[in-house]
Amino acid sequence: MNSNTPDTTLGLSNVNHLERLYDGWFLDYASYVILDRAVPYFEDGLKPVQRRILHSLFENHDGRYQKVATIVGRTMAYHPHGDASIGDALVTLGQKGLLIDTQGNWGNPLTGDDAAAPRYIEGRLTQFAVDVVFNPETTEWIPSYDGRSEEPVTLPVKFPLLLAQGVDGIAVGLSTSILPHNFRELCEASIAILKGKKFTLYPDFFTGGIIDVSDYNDGMRGGKVRVRAKIEKVDNKTLAIREIPYGTTTTSLIDSIVKANDKGKIKIKHVDDNTSKNVEILIHLQPGTEPQVAIDALYAFTDCEKSLSPCTCVIVNKHPKFIGVSEILRMNTEHTVKLLQWELENERKHLEDKWHMTSLEKIFIEKEVYEVIKKARDRDEMVNLIDEGLKPYVKRYLRRSVTREEILKLAEIPVRRISRFDRKKADELLAELDEKLAQNKYNLEHITDYAIDHFKNILKKYGEGRERKTQIAEFGKVNAVHVALANQKLYVNRKEGFVGTGMKKEEYLFDVSNYDDLIVFKADGSFKIVKVSDKDFVGKDIILVEKFNKDDERHIYNVIHQDGKDGTAYIKRFNVGGVTRDKDYYMGKNKPGSKILYLSSNMNGEAEVVEVTLKPRPRIKLNFEVDFSEVEVKGRGAIGNIVTKYPVKHVKRIRKGVSTLGARVLYFDAPSGIVSTQRKGDRIGEFDEKDKLLIIKENGTARIHDMADPILVGSNIKYLHKFDPAQVFTILYFEGGNYNYMVKRFNLEGCPMTTEFSLVTDHKDTKMIELFATDDARQLMEYQVGREVQKEELDLTEVADVKGYKALGSKFTAKKVKRTSRISPPDSFDDGTSDEGEDEGDPKLF
Repeated sequence: MNSNTPDTTLGLSNVNHLERLYDGWFLDYASYVILDRAVPYFEDGLKPVQRRILHSLFENHDGRYQKVATIVGRTMAYHPHGDASIGDALVTLGQKGLLIDTQGNWGNPLTGDDAAAPRYIEGRLTQFAVDVVFNPETTEWIPSYDGRSEEPVTLPVKFPLLLAQGVDGIAVGLSTSILPHNFRELCEASIAILKGKKFTLYPDFFTGGIIDVSDYNDGMRGGKVRVRAKIEKVDNKTLAIREIPYGTTTTSLIDSIVKANDKGKIKIKHVDDNTSKNVEILIHLQPGTEPQVAIDALYAFTDCEKSLSPCTCVIVNKHPKFIGVSEILRMNTEHTVKLLQWELENERKHLEDKWHMTSLEKIFIEKEVYEVIKKARDRDEMVNLIDEGLKPYVKRYLRRSVTREEILKLAEIPVRRISRFDRKKADELLAELDEKLAQNKYNLEHITDYAIDHFKNILKKYGEGRERKTQIAEFGKVNAVHVALANQKLYVNRKEGFVGTGMKKEEYLFDVSNYDDLIVFKADGSFKIVKVSDKDFVGKDIILVEKFNKDDERHIYNVIHQDGKDGTAYIKRFNVGGVTRDKDYYMGKNKPGSKILYLSSNMNGEAEVVEVTLKPRPRIKLNFEVDFSEVEVKGRGAIGNIVTKYPVKHVKRIRKGVSTLGARVLYFDAPSGIVSTQRKGDRIGEFDEKDKLLIIKENGTARIHDMADPILVGSNIKYLHKFDPAQVFTILYFEGGNYNYMVKRFNLEGCPMTTEFSLVTDHKDTKMIELFATDDARQLMEYQVGREVQKEELDLTEVADVKGYKALGSKFTAKKVKRTSRISPPDSFDDGTSDEGEDEGDPKLF
């Protein structure tokens, strides 16, 4: 090397060389991960590792169980990765219970317990997998990674397996999350597609639970579903969870409950996990805890409610595509039709070949063409002689020409078979083959009907026991503010302007939760909304701090304020409404020297009378009364009406006022379980300040609520109405203690006013059948008497007398009740005179 030549070993030229060397490698890696690792193919809904596991199982399928260690080892011949990844994928497939029949401890997806070691557990293909997933004749093959064998590009799955099992995968730059759907509903939807009918698809989970699909968006990006555990009230001190949300385990769910309790968000004594084959988590509540509030708190602060975000990404024509589950099902259904057509065409070819050879053998033997073999001196001459002997019959009896290979097969027929040839059996076989060919032709011409029958057969053969497990329901989001425990004390330093839960040496105000908002009024005529915190500076000279609810339209503030130093005094009434946190709002124009002269907070729009005293001034009356009821309620930005232009000494209340807003109209929003004045949900009626709300649930428990706004009543509500202790109710219920149907009529005089009480017995098998809050209480009863079903129309008001709510009621029949149904009263006459919006006071049954 020339000493004058610069050494570029570590120079720029080699850097450029390295860039060229690695150029495109990341793109190749990304493509590999997307196509061959993480994202499923729409044709069979499988990732490569799953496909190779199933192919390996089918290759060695003999109906007997195989050790998982053996399955993993055989799969490694096709999957160039470690045994751990294959084992994990195999266990996941087995736990889904659709393609692999498992034996041994395969783990528990409900509890999160791992499977036993591969050498201890076994598996084999289910009959469903054998029937629906495999067919070597309709499979496209490619060489395996080492070239020693062949593996399928995709398996010929004649069922929407992708949507039935669901899948999660994270690739480079994209991910997929397809939720599982119900087996039976998929078959029915595929049938609907083939019939040209509409269909809808929603997820279904093996864990059960409840799902809100309002925002599912067909599984596309941006959609979401919310899933909940099913929480039952065992008694006033115990809750039970027997179905958990998808994506959780009993272990993770209990951990989230314990953490919420440790942070003071919920109040529980302890949790018992009795899960074995089925889920059972018992939650023991602290004394005094309202069960419904505890249930809603569990939904708000634990994994008892979760949000899932689907993202349906699949491989279509070697490219990842984001499409909805409805489109995936259409593509799957069309693909199934093509596979069925391919199978029918293969079947036709086999039938035609068999018919041809059977006819050829019949001619060869019946016409004694085999005799020419004796004359042949060699193989070629034998073929020519047989061919010549068959020629007179080919066009007359056969449907295609004869090949050399077929002639050689004829020549190999043993003499014993020729001697035992039965013409009748040959004709019967040919007739049977003709029937099959005719049926095959019909199926090909009516391929859509054939595909419909295919899905119906799957549904009939494998659909039993695969009914929907997850209940579809619309439920509102639980507002944490409504269920959070007020477990912290709030303090204030009025002069310096601080509020918070950590200022224990300052003035105590009231208890709060971390989810509460506070409204703070200051002497300078400003107010602001802040979140509860440890210590927050809100402004000096605080005069009022209280909890704030932006949706409470009936909370009215009455204010007299002075706009500027010695300026005009104004009076105003306003509701705060929606505001921005941590922003100062002003009563007037924020002039220097402005101040609040009088302030009252009124939960129901009360309007008091105050006395205004002026500073001494010649020829001016020094005091006069002001009635807030004469002032109109306006927005918070209004400056108000003039009270006086003279300096005010002080203002004091002289008479307590009443509400100027009239009776409040309450509405029940069933999804969120909240009763409020927010005009959301079903209208209950008008309520004055002294009125109370009666709530009866489907399980027969009742409670009377004061008119706070909002009221969290929860779900499974049967009756909501204004409480009237003299109102007579009629209940038909099944008494679990004596195993009889009972009728009771009662009023609620003397019932508890602050705690929940039961209208039926507490026996675990007791069930309320019907509740009537009117005089018309008729029920159609159907009795099983021997083999006959007898019907009786029963007026329940004649069965039992009106007694107290604790009365057991009257037994009205000794017959076996098969079915009951409510008889609706005849429509009342409408003369068109009722005013729109008038509260008729009709009871609300839900």
